[in-house]
Amino acid sequence: EGVRYSSKRIFSDRVAQEREASISGLKRKHLDREPLHVSQASTHNQEVQFGNHAEYDRNSLPPGAKGVNATEVGRLHCSYDVVLCDNKLMILSYTPGWLDCPPFGNEIGFLIPSKVPLGEYFNEKIPSGKRYSSKQLGLVIDLTNTNRYYPESDWTKEGVRYVKIKCRGRDAVLDNESVDKFVNEVVQFRSRQANANKYILVHCTHGHNRTGYMIVHFLIRNELNSVTEQLNFSNGSSCMQALDNFARARYPGIYKLDYVKALYNFYHETKPDSLVCPQTPEWKRSSSDQDDDLAAPLHENGSESREMTNDDVLGDPVPSSQLESMRHFCYQALKLNVRARGKPQFPGSHPVSLSRDNLQLLRQRYYYATWKADGTRYMMLITWDGCYLIDRNFNFRSGVAGNTHHYTLLDGEMIIDTDPSTHKQDRRYLIYDLTAINQVSVVERPFHERWMILENEVIKPRNYERDLLYKTRSPYYRYDLELFRVRRKDFYLLSTVTKLLKEFIPRLSHAADGLIFQGWDDPYVPRTHEGLLKWKYPEMNSVDYLFEVGMNNRQLLFLHERGKKKLMEGNRVVFKDASDIFTCSGKIIECSWESADEVWIFMRMRPDKSTPNEFNTYRKVMRSITDNITEEVVLNEINEIIRLPMYADRIKNDCRAFSKTARRK
Repeated sequence: EGVRYSSKRIFSDRVAQEREASISGLKRKHLDREPLHVSQASTHNQEVQFGNHAEYDRNSLPPGAKGVNATEVGRLHCSYDVVLCDNKLMILSYTPGWLDCPPFGNEIGFLIPSKVPLGEYFNEKIPSGKRYSSKQLGLVIDLTNTNRYYPESDWTKEGVRYVKIKCRGRDAVLDNESVDKFVNEVVQFRSRQANANKYILVHCTHGHNRTGYMIVHFLIRNELNSVTEQLNFSNGSSCMQALDNFARARYPGIYKLDYVKALYNFYHETKPDSLVCPQTPEWKRSSSDQDDDLAAPLHENGSESREMTNDDVLGDPVPSSQLESMRHFCYQALKLNVRARGKPQFPGSHPVSLSRDNLQLLRQRYYYATWKADGTRYMMLITWDGCYLIDRNFNFRSGVAGNTHHYTLLDGEMIIDTDPSTHKQDRRYLIYDLTAINQVSVVERPFHERWMILENEVIKPRNYERDLLYKTRSPYYRYDLELFRVRRKDFYLLSTVTKLLKEFIPRLSHAADGLIFQGWDDPYVPRTHEGLLKWKYPEMNSVDYLFEVGMNNRQLLFLHERGKKKLMEGNRVVFKDASDIFTCSGKIIECSWESADEVWIFMRMRPDKSTPNEFNTYRKVMRSITDNITEEVVLNEINEIIRLPMYADRIKNDCRAFSKTARRK
C-alpha cells in the first residue's frame, strides 16, 4: 500500500482580489521573456478568466505571425489568444467551463487532482499569487488529448518530470492500456527514494472524469486490495470506496455515469442501486458541456458475441518498464541465470515427446498422469495490482486486480469448453503447477507439494469467497463476469490411465491430444524438462515450422538451431486449400506427419508463437513418430509398471490418503 503523507499544501493560499471583470478585457500584445511558473488559480472559490473572448481577428496577430486557418481555430470551441514564440505560432485557449471549474482538489495520499494548468504565455493575466508553485511537485501526468495548453518545458525546467498520456474526453471512457501506463508511472515514481516527499499532479481538462477514473484505478489496485479494508467497508466494494475517496478530495467527483459503469465492469463488481452519480456541476452546465478533446466512440463493456478460439489475444499490453521488472522476477523465481543480451525466452517448463528410450523413466521414478489439453500455454503472475498472463513470447498481458496474492507465479494452459448440446463456450485456465507463492520460490519443492500449495493457497480461498458471495443478495463482485474460469488441473495415478484414455478424454468438452506424465517428486525445471513426458496420439504428433514461399513458389520450412533459422531441405507441407500457401507465408505453422506419403500436413497457424521449434525438439518428435508408440503400447507398458513394488506400495498409500481427505470434506 502506498505510504501516506500528512496534508501539506503545495499551492499559495493567497485569496485573489481581482475578479473576472477586471482582467477579461486584457489582450496579449507581447511575449514575456522571463521564465515563469505554470499558471493556475489557487483556491476553489476563485473564478479567474485567463485569455479574452474576442473573436478571431487575423489583423490582431503579433508582427511576423502567420495566419491560422479559421476552420482549424473554430474547431477548438474555446476562447483564445494567438502569440508567436520561438518562431512557432501558439494558440492560447481554454475550454468552456474551465474558468469557473475549481482549480485543484485535496491530496489523496501523494496524488493531487487538478484541472489543466495554463502555460507562461498567460502570466500577464494571472496575478502572481494565483500561480502554481512546482517546488514540491515531482511528477505531472497530463491526460489531455492536446498539447496547446502549455509546453512540457514549463515543468521540466523546474526539475519536474512530465508524462503525457493522451486520453480522449467527452463520451470516451479511457482504454485499459492507458490506465495500465498511468498506474505503472505512479508506482515507478513512488518506488524511488528521492521522490518520497514529492507529490504527483494529475490533470485532464477539468480534473474530474478522466483524472478521477485514473486515480480510482490506482487506488483499487494499490491501496484498497486488502481483505480487511474491503470487509470494513459497507458492501465490500473497492470501487465504491475509491470513488468516495476521490469525490471527497475533488468535489463532486466523477459525474459521468459511463466512467462509473466502466470502473464497476472492469473490476467485475456490482454497482449498487443506491449509487447515484453527482449532477453535472453548474460551471459545466453553463458551458456547451463538452470537453476540449475530440470525441471518440464509447468503449463497449461487453465482449463481442463471436466464436472463441485459442488464438484470441487476451488482456492488455503491459508498459515496457513494468514488463522488464516482471521478467526479472520470473527469472529469479525459477532460479534462472539469464544473460542481459538476446531475445527474452519463455521460461516455463516444456515436456519432451515420449520415445522408447525415455519410456523407461516411468519405471525409474514415480509418475502421475493427466490429459494433454490442446489449448494455449500461459504462465500467470498474480500481483496486488492485477493478474498477468505470460505467453510463449514471454510477453505479459494484464487482467483484473486480485486481492490476496503478491507475486505468485502459476503455470497452466487456457482452454475453451464447448457444451455439445447448446454450443455455449466458456474459457477456462487450467493451472497445473505453482513456482512461487507471495515472492517465495518453490521450484525446488517436489511436485506433489507444489500441487497441494496451489490448492490450499490459491484455489480454495478463491472458491470460498465465490461461494460466499453467491449466497448474498447483492454480491459486490461478479465471478461470472470474469474473462475466464480458473481451476486446478487434476493428476491421476498411473493405475487409472486406461480409464483416462477410454472414458475421461472422450467426454471432455475441450480438445485433448494425448497424455502428460509428471514426476510426483520432481522439482520444477524451467525450459526443456527431460523428465516431463508427453504422449500424443500418433496422428497428432506435430512440429511447428516457420513457413515461407520462395522463388517459383518453392516451399521453405525452417526450424531454429542455436538461435538461427535452419532450412529443412526436402520437407514439404500439404495444404487443404491451395490459397493457404500464401496466407501462411512468414507465419509459424503446426504440421503433422503423414507417413504413407512422407509429407507434412498443415494443421493450423500458431499466432501464439514467434519462433519455430528447435531442431532438437524436431528430432525428438521424429523419434517418437518412428517409434510409433500407440495407445496400446502405452497401456501395456503401464500395466507392467504399476505392478512394480515401487508403484504398488505408493499407489496403496496414496489411495488411503485420498480416502481420508474425501471423508474430511
